[in-house]
Amino acid sequence: MARIAGVNIPTNKRVIIALTYIHGIGRTKAVEIATKLGIDHSRRVQDLSDAEVLQIRETIDAGYTVEGDLRRNTSMNIKRLMDLACYRGLRHRKGLPVRGQRTHTNARTRKGKSKAIAGKKK
Repeated sequence: MARIAGVNIPTNKRVIIALTYIHGIGRTKAVEIATKLGIDHSRRVQDLSDAEVLQIRETIDAGYTVEGDLRRNTSMNIKRLMDLACYRGLRHRKGLPVRGQRTHTNARTRKGKSKAIAGKKK
């Protein structure tokens, strides 16, 4: 099993699909990495040599922000917004949708399970 950027990559999948298991690498970046290294898109991870896995690892380390660094960067950005007390930061703090979605109905993912209102009968 190949280990790249601290993630165990599934061996029986194609290289492009397997690279998407790394946080911060999607299909586009996976194709970009494979093309840059000259790896055929239809090859499976188990068919890669150790040298090719090492090349992939070095390419990702050199040119992409992934896994822990990316998560830390994202959380620091959110924390900065919250410390500034700007509108987006306040929405993060209250656990409400940040990007202008309606909250009268819907928004259950951000707000959590609905709470009953005492004394409201109709």
